[in-house]
Amino acid sequence: MVTNCRMISFRSFGGVWGNLNAIEGGADLPFDIRRVYYITRVPEGVARGFHSHRRLEQVLLCINGSISIRVKTPFEEEIIPLTDPSQGLYIGHMVWREMFDFSPGAVLLVLASEHYTEDDYIRDQGRYMEEALSYFGKEGV
Repeated sequence: MVTNCRMISFRSFGGVWGNLNAIEGGADLPFDIRRVYYITRVPEGVARGFHSHRRLEQVLLCINGSISIRVKTPFEEEIIPLTDPSQGLYIGHMVWREMFDFSPGAVLLVLASEHYTEDDYIRDQGRYMEEALSYFGKEGV
């Protein structure tokens, strides 16, 4: 998997009444949750993201439907399908991310380590490459 990324499994309790998936702060995540948001009603063919964060850490969960996530550094790239609401994708510092292939009705839940701060975002891919090469080192991690 791409550096600074990994899948996290959350507890899932299922039965005749459906499934309950539990995430507890301080126990299930590598950071304290400071912000929660979700993305819905993404039109067919629309991609989102196209940025990296300098300090923010996130866990992305597709709690309904399916979504593809492209994560990359200057040295690695991977596309990760999110289809299981009991599985979250952890994305750490300085990883470029793109979200695409939202199925109809898909819901992407994002748990973030920090409040929203625009200066933490790197939205220009050229600028990202410069900062990421410095962060990861010229030869990679």
